[in-house]
Amino acid sequence: MKQKPHILTIAGFDPSSGAGITSDIKTFEAHNLNGLSVCTAITIQNDIDFKDCIWIDEAIILSQIETLFERFSISMVKIGIVQSWKVLEKIIDVLHKLNPTIAIVLDPILKASSGFDFHTRSDLETLSNILEKCNIITPNYDEIKNLFPDKSIEQTIAFISKKTNIYLKGGHRTDKKGWDEIYHSDIVQINMPPGVDKIHNKHGSGCVLSSSLASNLSKGIILEDACKNAKRYTEQFLNSNATLLGNHNYNTND
Repeated sequence: MKQKPHILTIAGFDPSSGAGITSDIKTFEAHNLNGLSVCTAITIQNDIDFKDCIWIDEAIILSQIETLFERFSISMVKIGIVQSWKVLEKIIDVLHKLNPTIAIVLDPILKASSGFDFHTRSDLETLSNILEKCNIITPNYDEIKNLFPDKSIEQTIAFISKKTNIYLKGGHRTDKKGWDEIYHSDIVQINMPPGVDKIHNKHGSGCVLSSSLASNLSKGIILEDACKNAKRYTEQFLNSNATLLGNHNYNTND
């Protein structure tokens, strides 16, 4: 049997498995990839209530990463919650040292849906450096407004677009809910309307989208098509049932 390609998630642990590393692993497996994981935080939560976040020590995170690279060939990484921009920058620098051509999808999670703040957003210089080292970021509308608080959304998009690609998730939009926007190559904008009439909200849907996008990109699918595939997969996940915890459609034919 042919070995599935490896893909890595660096994110937090959610006991409900709706978000974080276990959710990412489910998504990777659904895309017929072998998911590897590095834990950055232990969260105390379920699908409706977030109580606390215990951060994993930076040295332990880096040791997890280095140990995996000793054994596995990894060319794609999806990154979720990390304690600070400084720690995130160190993680990314280690990834590039271990594989100079590694591709990174960053989901810049600033706050849980319950309102829990994960880390401060004051170190804008470090954040700017981080963006240049990622292939694409996947903020929602609330997150992109808070990445650079002194800039408007339009100014923030223009600034980030000069450094990396953007998949701007539209689930938090008030004007066009569910309309996603892709900004790539500093000049191209793609608007993606919802593919379904209505959805059932899910805990961890942002994690699913970013890990689906990373999965598609890891297979060599071009960016625009990878974004479209990830949106379609996420909509299927959202409407897989009427609860807050979705089901993954495992693809065994790929």
